[in-house]
Amino acid sequence: MRFLLIALLSLAVLSGCSRFIDYDGPEVTRVVVLKNERLMFLYHGDEVLETYEIELGFAPEGHKLEEGDGRTPEGDYIIDRRNPNSQWYLSIGISYPNEDDIAQARARGVSPGGDIFIHGTPRPFRRVDDWTVGCIAVTNAEMRQIYAMVQNGTPISIYP
Repeated sequence: MRFLLIALLSLAVLSGCSRFIDYDGPEVTRVVVLKNERLMFLYHGDEVLETYEIELGFAPEGHKLEEGDGRTPEGDYIIDRRNPNSQWYLSIGISYPNEDDIAQARARGVSPGGDIFIHGTPRPFRRVDDWTVGCIAVTNAEMRQIYAMVQNGTPISIYP
């Protein structure tokens, strides 16, 4: 499966084709992020379809508490939107903040922030440092694959 997708990505890049690729494999039924391990998994049921190394917010430890804190949220969310014109190549949105996030921020008198995405990167992917404002970054080639595979409505769980 991975070989076929990499071959398609390579062909698209070499031929100057669009950023978009087709995917006709098993449905991605869940996305799981393990922040401490800097890994993201795409699942179909209990089967791992793909694994990616990731970069996170510039202050990745702990749950996102407020706008500008540089943390990547933790918890259960939904992939809720797509941006084919993202400044970060391609991106898919995560439904942060949820009702609990909003209530906790309101109780502290701060904004919870928002616009948390899985996206590509405008720089060389180093896999050794975190730099986003709270998003999850992968290489642009990987983002083409994720954009094709993960549909709106897919659950995403982000763990410490």
